[in-house]
Amino acid sequence: MFLYYILALVIIALDQWTKWLIVKNMELGESITIVENFLYITSHRNIGAAWGILPGQMWFFYIVTTIVIVGIIYYMAKHAKGSVLLGTSLGLMLGGAAGNFIDRIFRKEVVDFVDTYIFGYDFPIFNVADSALVVGVALLMIQMFREERKAKEKLDGETGTHH
Repeated sequence: MFLYYILALVIIALDQWTKWLIVKNMELGESITIVENFLYITSHRNIGAAWGILPGQMWFFYIVTTIVIVGIIYYMAKHAKGSVLLGTSLGLMLGGAAGNFIDRIFRKEVVDFVDTYIFGYDFPIFNVADSALVVGVALLMIQMFREERKAKEKLDGETGTHH
């Protein structure tokens, strides 16, 4: 279980380092082309949540993020011991939530910089913490589907039902 906290710390460190590089080396709004019409590094700031919703509601974000972080740590301690997939997903989510929380506390905004155009869609600019959160949630969903399937198979085995 200790490894999942290490994973969270690695995510936080990578997130904060990349954000520091952007803040120190790029002007706000400046963009560097990595792959034309697909991937750019763009210096952007977000004072809201995902996609810029709820701009300027810092106290709301402080409260919600604190609850989320405490909940993840509690759930990790109670349920992640026997599951690498669950522990990994929670470690990624913990690192992502903490990375953006650090920005909100110290910068009063979140530094975003990964700017993508996927199939012509200008996806909202994001960062390492956001990526860790998305991957963590996706892994958590896979874990939940696996647990539900296992429970269903066990129930079917006990009742003799076959599908």
